[in-house]
Amino acid sequence: MKKKTQLIHGGIMGDEHTGAVSVPIYQVSTYKQEGPGKHKGYEYSRTGNPTRHALEELIKVIEEGKRGFAFGSGMAAMTAIMMLFSAGDHILLTDDVYGGSFRVMTKVLNRFGLEATFIDTSDVSNIEKEIKENTKALFIESPTNPLLKITDIEGAVKIAKANGMLTIVDNTFSTPYWQNPLNLGADIVLHSATKYIGGHSDVVAGLAVVNDEKLGNDLHFIQNSTGGVLGPQDAWLLIRGIKTLGIRMEEHEQNTKQIVDFLLQHDGITNVYYPGIETHPNHEIAKRQARGFGGMVSFDVGSTEKAEKVLTSVNYFTLAESLGAVESLISIPALMTHASIPVERRNELGITDGLIRISVGLEDAEDLIDDLKQALED
Repeated sequence: MKKKTQLIHGGIMGDEHTGAVSVPIYQVSTYKQEGPGKHKGYEYSRTGNPTRHALEELIKVIEEGKRGFAFGSGMAAMTAIMMLFSAGDHILLTDDVYGGSFRVMTKVLNRFGLEATFIDTSDVSNIEKEIKENTKALFIESPTNPLLKITDIEGAVKIAKANGMLTIVDNTFSTPYWQNPLNLGADIVLHSATKYIGGHSDVVAGLAVVNDEKLGNDLHFIQNSTGGVLGPQDAWLLIRGIKTLGIRMEEHEQNTKQIVDFLLQHDGITNVYYPGIETHPNHEIAKRQARGFGGMVSFDVGSTEKAEKVLTSVNYFTLAESLGAVESLISIPALMTHASIPVERRNELGITDGLIRISVGLEDAEDLIDDLKQALED
């Protein structure tokens, strides 16, 4: 089954009871039992809900894994995954991660004894250097947020497996349409489904898929025990969003390529970050492990003042947090999505005050380029 067909026909189709083409929204908390402990597969909606189950089956299929899970947000998914580990365990993470991922590891989970070290995984030789006796997992974001760094997932997995570690990949930017980390050897893949998978700025959700039945049982135990589950209406919205994921991702990328060409030729921009550029340090790796380069691009205009001018001058780019929606979004990571990262750390990573991140939407590319052009004028 080809990817676009899989997005529409994967998992559970419709409703066998009524013939409805769309999976129903089961707005229900509990289920009638035939006898004590005898039910029809569902007993309480924290443990399982038919609409959420349909979504979990669908993401399992399109990420080509063993079991899928839906959570109330991307951070809820990441937190549940980190609960697979114990106090005293050590996790290696990509240095240029989403600010919320950095925050939960350094401000919340560290209080429960989980150790974290952030390294530049775009050079996989850095991984081996930081492995300790208590290192249990490698957490990769590829492409990263906001510098679009690429990690060789297959190469990183080999190092992790040789050292008895799990590999977890945040696949939010690429989506299952462009990249499938489980096929590259990863053990767990997760998404902020709020972004491209939902695609319409109308739902907050997280998804995870595992490649192993035991991992699936362990993660379901945590999901049920801690209760950060996705509600049925939001699950239904994600199922609907996934059906058009393929055509949206292709259009996002086509628009992005045209915008990147414009940015590369503009004198007022010092750096452009996009894995589809041949001069990107890991362009060849991105080309090998993914089927597309996505719709996210960052560029540096040199200062906070210039960046803020651009953000207040655009007409078709909405100044907002988040990404991956049909409308184009624009932000200054240092002041918004990555403000929770200390300024010294941001400077080390290259997340400058003049860095602008755009999520390219589905508007006409010429309109978006004209909008950026007038906003970048001195």
